[in-house]
Amino acid sequence: MNLKRFTARTSREALALVKQAFGDDAVVMSTKPCAEGVEMLAMGPESVSQLERVGAAAPQEAAPRQPQNAARPRAAAAAALPAPAAPRGAGQRVEPSLNSGSAVADDVEQLQMSTLSFQDYVRERMLKRRDAERHAEAAAAAALEPAVAAPLPPSVAPIEAARARHAQRRETPAPAPRAEVPILRDEVRLSEPAPRLAPAQAPAAHAAPALPSRGEQIEMMTELRSMRGLIEQRFGALAFMEKLQRHPRQAALSQRLLDAGYSPALIRKMVDSLPAAGDEIVWAQGVLERNLPTGEREPALEDVGGIYALIGTTGVGKTTTTAKLAAAFATRHGAANLGLITLDAYRVGAQEQLRTYGRILGVPVHTAHDRASLEDLLELLSGKKMVLIDTAGMAQRDARTRELLDMLSHRAINRLLVVNASAQGETIEDQLAAYAASSCRGIILSKLDEAVKLGPALDSLIRHKLKVLAIANGQRVPEDWHRLSANALVARSLKAVASPAWKLDGSDVNLIFAGMPAVGSGLAAVLHA
Repeated sequence: MNLKRFTARTSREALALVKQAFGDDAVVMSTKPCAEGVEMLAMGPESVSQLERVGAAAPQEAAPRQPQNAARPRAAAAAALPAPAAPRGAGQRVEPSLNSGSAVADDVEQLQMSTLSFQDYVRERMLKRRDAERHAEAAAAAALEPAVAAPLPPSVAPIEAARARHAQRRETPAPAPRAEVPILRDEVRLSEPAPRLAPAQAPAAHAAPALPSRGEQIEMMTELRSMRGLIEQRFGALAFMEKLQRHPRQAALSQRLLDAGYSPALIRKMVDSLPAAGDEIVWAQGVLERNLPTGEREPALEDVGGIYALIGTTGVGKTTTTAKLAAAFATRHGAANLGLITLDAYRVGAQEQLRTYGRILGVPVHTAHDRASLEDLLELLSGKKMVLIDTAGMAQRDARTRELLDMLSHRAINRLLVVNASAQGETIEDQLAAYAASSCRGIILSKLDEAVKLGPALDSLIRHKLKVLAIANGQRVPEDWHRLSANALVARSLKAVASPAWKLDGSDVNLIFAGMPAVGSGLAAVLHA
């Protein structure tokens, strides 16, 4: 038996010394305070095994001690205890030999004198722990499985029970069986109803946490999608801003196009396609010219002839534009080949304005109130080389706009959409969608002289692939009627000078692009270098 005392400042440090000397399976006999802090008495697991073997050889019941043993002084019992062994690695510990009978008798006599009371205490304590463990294991087995573990045989030493308990602490106990519940996969299946459990198979309230309802699942998925889109948008904006800071040419081009009134979506696409060398402004002007279709290389409208209806919102200058086109045609081909029709019966004095121009040109003006009268007038004027139809101005969100377009759905009528060049980009976008600009023959830009920035109008025409047929830049008839090339329009848009209050600096550019949505695939298909 190897019994050793350990002293340290705290019990934690003393226990660490015990584990260092005897390992994790060391047996602590006692712990008490001392002058150094804490004194701990411990021995190794092999000493406990030796103690159990010696105790098994001794009588099971405590026999009356011999008189000579009682007469021995306590100093002899203290001398019978072996000296504390050195820590592991310092030297080999000599175990008492149990082979010879005399040695066993001597050890039994000494142990009865010195460790008999401690042996009884250890045996009693281990037996109590083993009984408590048996009761706990039996209760757990009865709750989980019907099988009952067999009791340990009496011959098993108490140290074996201690080792089994130590191994049981290291292992994680198996969880109690739960009722099967539907498991959520990667995507929430809303079309399949959840299976209903029978009353006998319904899980207890404490068996598993309640799953979220379908409404909560839908709300959760919606929030995740919106969060993902926001993260992608923000990271894309940050990457674009960092790119502008690393490439001054791209930053300068973005600043110039923003000052000209072009949309951030078009600017971002152009900045991504900017070549490594060359003048960025010259390159951008060439790209915009190639993507802006115009009718400069085609015959003029007054030379081609046909039936044309001028449509557009209120105040864009449809009546004045009709008079300019009529005057240009009458100058070249004569007033006898020209017919004028007005559909503007809503505004007071609208017909009188066109009739005044008609009297100046010597052309009568006819009025159509519905589609039937319009078809009759077109049949009456079928011999004319050009027929111009002036329509009433209606807001793009007016319910009567659809009725006007249905009235002009005659196969012989070519619609010309008049767009105010000084309007905001969002307003022009709305007008192009409401008046079905893609089905029109072309676009006429009016009030070019009033537009401070031509970029918003050209930006919308480029993205919608609409052709500019003519330009109206004043009130004079017919002097202010022109056909400009794409080069002239783009050059004029880039020369726009914004007032200091509306001019953007570097921080404003970063602020705009930070909240700018990603460029759609439609713009990538429209804009080509």
